Formats: sequence, C-alpha cells, structure tokens
Amino acid sequence: MNIKELYYYHDLVRTKNFSQVAADFNISQPTVTMAIKRLEEGFGTTFFMRDRSHHQLKVTSTGLQFDQHVQRVIEELEIAQKELARAKQERISFGLPPIIGSWYFPRFTPALLQAGLLNQLEVVDHGSASLLRLLANGELDLALLGSLQPFQQPSLRARVIDKAPIKIIVAKNHPLAAFKEGVSFVQAAQYPFITLDDEYVHAQAFRQAAHLARVRPKIVFKTSDVQILKALVANNSGISFLTDLALDTNDGLVALPLTDGSQPEFIISLAARANRLLTPNAQRLWSILETPLSKGPIY
Repeated sequence: MNIKELYYYHDLVRTKNFSQVAADFNISQPTVTMAIKRLEEGFGTTFFMRDRSHHQLKVTSTGLQFDQHVQRVIEELEIAQKELARAKQERISFGLPPIIGSWYFPRFTPALLQAGLLNQLEVVDHGSASLLRLLANGELDLALLGSLQPFQQPSLRARVIDKAPIKIIVAKNHPLAAFKEGVSFVQAAQYPFITLDDEYVHAQAFRQAAHLARVRPKIVFKTSDVQILKALVANNSGISFLTDLALDTNDGLVALPLTDGSQPEFIISLAARANRLLTPNAQRLWSILETPLSKGPIY
C-alpha cells in the first residue's frame, strides 16, 4: 500500500469526485482510479458505489468505516513529521499555562539552570485547554497542565505533580474576610464576582460550584489577566474564585475555603503524548518536573 493512496482515498470520500481529487493532488484521474481499486482489492471489499444513471459516487458503510481509520493514520503521520523534525533539534517545545508559569514553574528554575535546560525551552503560553489540543496535535513535546480532575485519556501520558485548593478570594477589608474558617458558595454569591476567562480551568470550577449551590452569581467582569483580577479584588470591586497558588503576601487578599463539602482543587499535571518518545533533553526536563519539591508558603 502506498501512503499517498490513503490521502487520495480520504479526499475522494470528502469530494466524491475523481476529477476533483486528481486536481487536488495534481495527478491524472486514472492514477486516482487505480489507487482506489488497489485499496478495494487489498481489503477485499467495495468502498464506493458508482451510480452511473445519476452520475453520483456513493461511499459504502465499509468505506465510511475505513475512512475513520484512514483519518487516524493521516493524523498520526502528520504528527510524526512534526515530532521527527523537532527530534533533530535540542530545543524543547514546552506548554506552560499563565498561572502555573507565573507562580509554580519558577520553583524549578534553579534545577533547570543547573541542568542547562532553561535556555533550551521554547515556551508556549496558553490556557490548559489550548495546550492540551496542541499536545494532541504533536505541536508540543510536553506541557504542564491545570485541571479539576486527573487526566485519563489513553493517548496521554500524564502525571499529577501537585494540587492546590481553589478558594473564595476577597479584599482584606471585605465583609467576608472575617469568616476565617470559610464560607459557603451561597454566602459568596451574595456579592459580585470578577472571574477568569473561559480558557482557564477556574471558569469550569466556578460553573460547577454555582451549579452545585443552585445559585447564579453576578459576574461584573471577566479577564484573562490574573494580576488585573487580583488588583480589582484588592480594590473591593468584587470577589473571585482562584487557586491560592496564585497568591502572595503583597496582594492584600484573603483566601477563604469553601465549606460546601468537597473543595475544588487545581490539579497540576505533567503531560506528553503517550506514544511520544522524548528526546534526551525532554526526558531530563520530565524527570526534573516530576521530582517533588518543598513548597513555599501559601497565603
């Protein structure tokens, strides 16, 4: 089987037109016809039915099923091209979400400097959902990802390396700041919220908490900038829902645990494609990041 034949096949399923496939690949129509014939003979089945009276080409059920496999093969081949191209380089394409990059990843800087890896990183800065897609498409070697639950995808090699609670965040002079032992989400929902954009895991955690509490909190502002969010909360423009991983003593904020049973956690995972063979540098990076570190103070 010629790999090019799979590309012709998928395009024929898409266009249902031999002439169009020939034009798409700048080849002759008989070349396409013979390629499809070889595939059908090789698998002992019929993938296409030619309705000559209506000049139509129909894909059989087995043809549609075969195309599902063809698409996966094409996808893996394209990912392999990206990975093999990067394997020739020493640099590491590394996904790093904003919160993890700003408040968690710096803990590893001394070890990465000592290993000579820090200047080998090509950091891609996006939310965890976007980084997960880039990882699946083979555009990243590995990534640190935030989530509410551990990743279970068979296509992903993932290891939970840390967790941090998600709490109600208020200014020091806010009425809720006196509730040091914690507040319910219903109590918090009496006040306007400033939240992170949907690209953040926090947006999902916020929706879940509101659904479980059966409330619809008022959101007065959404932002993709954690520093802006913290500044607005410190200025009493609203309260928020944020992992205390992103807090420090200079923020002028108070983090209150939720008292509604199980408290949501911001889970940090190290992840790569399950079938990705890491380069020596990428494997050294993985080993450093999965090594437990002593945690700094959480406020």
